[in-house]
Amino acid sequence: MKELENSVSVGLMDAEGMRRALTRIAHEILEHNDGAQGILLLGIRTRGGPIAQRIAALIKRVEGTDVPVSELDITRYRDDRDQQAGDKPAETTSREPQPKIDVAGKRIVLVDDVFFAGRTVRAAIDAIMDMGRPANIQLAVLVDRGHRELPIRADYVGKNVPTALTERIRVRLVETDGVDEVLLVRKQAG
Repeated sequence: MKELENSVSVGLMDAEGMRRALTRIAHEILEHNDGAQGILLLGIRTRGGPIAQRIAALIKRVEGTDVPVSELDITRYRDDRDQQAGDKPAETTSREPQPKIDVAGKRIVLVDDVFFAGRTVRAAIDAIMDMGRPANIQLAVLVDRGHRELPIRADYVGKNVPTALTERIRVRLVETDGVDEVLLVRKQAG
């Protein structure tokens, strides 16, 4: 991967650290919502989906209740697509429509791997609101690295990792990458 060339990676979480963080998040979600009733976990594609599935499994282990999980594709709602070389603005990009998810009256827990500027979350909120009106929207993230551009905060955080703007957080999951780990990636001088 080009991002990792000329860089140094520092391990922040291994599989066990991720398991502990997600277990804590699952318990906090249950405490905050007085149980699992009415909760819908929405994982932001790509790594938010598997993380949401893991949280649902942990909730089932604690409550004995299945919590519905869906994956949310926010591509058409992003405001930065026209900044990427060769991309057309989102309004003119033809994409498969988002499958209709029943969000009306539900307590949505939006799940993502890394929380940074807040633009991904804003796009996800726009997508959710196009589907209906939930009771509320909460945010669960594995890693919060700061540098907010929008007034959005996470309700549930696995790990806070203050970073420089030149650093990156790389989350790798067994489901998508064959290994569970969180890395801090720093560019090497030279």
